[in-house]
Amino acid sequence: DSLAKSFAGLARNAERNKASIAVSKEPLEEPPLKIHTLGNRALRKTARRISKVDESIRELAKDMLRSMYSAKGIGLAAPQVGVEKQILVIDLDLENPTNPPLILINPEIVSASTSLEKYEEGCLSIPEVYMDIIRPSTVKISFRDEMGRPKKMNADGLMGRCIQHEIDHLNGVLFVDRVSNHEELDLALKEHGFLSKDVHSI
Repeated sequence: DSLAKSFAGLARNAERNKASIAVSKEPLEEPPLKIHTLGNRALRKTARRISKVDESIRELAKDMLRSMYSAKGIGLAAPQVGVEKQILVIDLDLENPTNPPLILINPEIVSASTSLEKYEEGCLSIPEVYMDIIRPSTVKISFRDEMGRPKKMNADGLMGRCIQHEIDHLNGVLFVDRVSNHEELDLALKEHGFLSKDVHSI
């Protein structure tokens, strides 16, 4: 009897380890969450750590993914949808329905490379505005996954940049805050109906 219980427990653990969040990548006419844009105070709030990863957090991640896919984005952080929690979602392969997204809960950059790269960034919260941003080319991060398991990973290229961009959101920082060419930025913002006064240069 105890052996049977043991096997049942192992089976449950194996099933839990296989668990991942999967939603359709097809855009929805009415996504569940509204993505706030530059000028909204929600974007400037510092997100709070998540103490317990439970079903409500997984449901939030699913709604964030549905909203991100509907906006044809590759990354979304909770403050962008008015939620002050340290969770972000990333999917660099929108065309592949079988490729699982990345869910990062309480992510922290443990270390960053001294080598830097310049690359053009955009943001769902500042649509149509694209500017060159300099960031470390590689980062090492720690986080919890959607099941609450502690994880670490190294990221470079587009993934490394996207993770840094989204972690910035958790700290109330937007990519336009990192732009060095203010004249070019002002023109781009004005062209798309945004105000330069809403940028917090760092």
